[in-house]
Amino acid sequence: MRLLKFGMVCLLAAGCSQADTNRGSIEAPEGMVYIPEGSFHMGAKSTEAYEDEFPTHEVSVSPFFMDATEVTNAQFAEFVEATGYVTIAERDIDWEEMKTQVPEGTPKPPDSVLQAGALVFRPTSSEVNLADYTQWWVWTIGANWRHPEGPESTIADRMNHPVVHVAWDDAVAYAQWAGKRLPTEAEWEWASMGGRKDIKYPWGNESAENASDKANFWQGKFPYQNYVLDGFETTAPVKSFPANGFGLYDMAGNVWEWCQDKYDARAYESYQRKGAVEDPKGSAQYYDPRDPYTPKHLIRGGSFLCNDSYCSGYRVSRRMSSSKDSGFNHTGFRCVQDVKS
Repeated sequence: MRLLKFGMVCLLAAGCSQADTNRGSIEAPEGMVYIPEGSFHMGAKSTEAYEDEFPTHEVSVSPFFMDATEVTNAQFAEFVEATGYVTIAERDIDWEEMKTQVPEGTPKPPDSVLQAGALVFRPTSSEVNLADYTQWWVWTIGANWRHPEGPESTIADRMNHPVVHVAWDDAVAYAQWAGKRLPTEAEWEWASMGGRKDIKYPWGNESAENASDKANFWQGKFPYQNYVLDGFETTAPVKSFPANGFGLYDMAGNVWEWCQDKYDARAYESYQRKGAVEDPKGSAQYYDPRDPYTPKHLIRGGSFLCNDSYCSGYRVSRRMSSSKDSGFNHTGFRCVQDVKS
C-alpha cells in the first residue's frame, strides 16, 4: 500500500476520513476534485456479484482529478454551441456500418427504423420477464440529449441534470474539447469508494432498501412500480444527494457513466494473473460472449432505473457495458484529468 503524498500520512486502503483525503497542496481545476493515489482490491465485494466482477485483484492508481458531478445538460450545450457537434442519436443510422455489427444475413430494416433516435425507458403495466429488456426499452425516433423522452420532451427545466443519450464517442468528443478524458474503470471504482475500504456502495454498507436518501435509484418493483422514495422518477439535478468521501456526487445512481475501457468479460482474470496491477487501462479487445458482434465499453454506477431485483448497479464493483454507439435516457458520463507531476 502506498502512503499518500503531499503530507498525507494515512493509508487509504485502510480507510481514511474525508478530512484526511482532502488535505494537501493540490488545487483541483474548477468543478473537479482531487483523487489521491492508492491501492485497493478491485472487484466483487458481495454475494450478489456477477461473474465478470471476479476474481478480485490488487490494483493501484495514480492521483487524478475527477468531475465532482456528472456532465450536465448546460455543460454539454456549451460544448455543442462551441463546436457544432452532432451526437450519434441525432444522426440517421448508416446501415452499411451497422450491418458489420450484426450476424451475417440480417435483413436491412425499413428506412423509417433507421431514422435518428435512441432507446427510451417505458415502464410496463405489470410484472414481466426481467431477462427480456425489450419490454421496457423502446426505440424512439427523435429522442436525443435535447429531447430525453422523445421529440415532445425538453430539457429547458433540466439544465442542471446530467446529460443523457450520449454514446461513448460523444462522451470522448466532449472530454477532448474540455481538455480531459474518460476515467478508466479502475479509476472510477477507486473514486467511488471515497477513501474507504470494503464498502458495498459509494455511501457505505447501509442496505439499498434503507438508502433512498443516499442516491437516485428505483424503489419498488422494476419495471412497473416505482415508489419514488428518493423524490425523482427519472434524473435528478446533480448534487441532489450527499457526496462521498472524496467530494464526488452521484457515484451511485442518477445515470450510468461511461468509462474509457473496452468491455472484456475476462479482463479481471488477466489482471489477477499479473499480480498487483498499476493504473490498468483495460483490455485491448472487446469480448462479450453473450453479444460477440457488438463493440462495448464499460459503464459504471447505476442509474435511476437500478433496483436490487434487477441490476444493483449502484454497487461500487458492479460492471455493466453498452454498445459504444448507443444512446439511452439513463446513461451519461463524467470526466477526469491527469495530475501533472
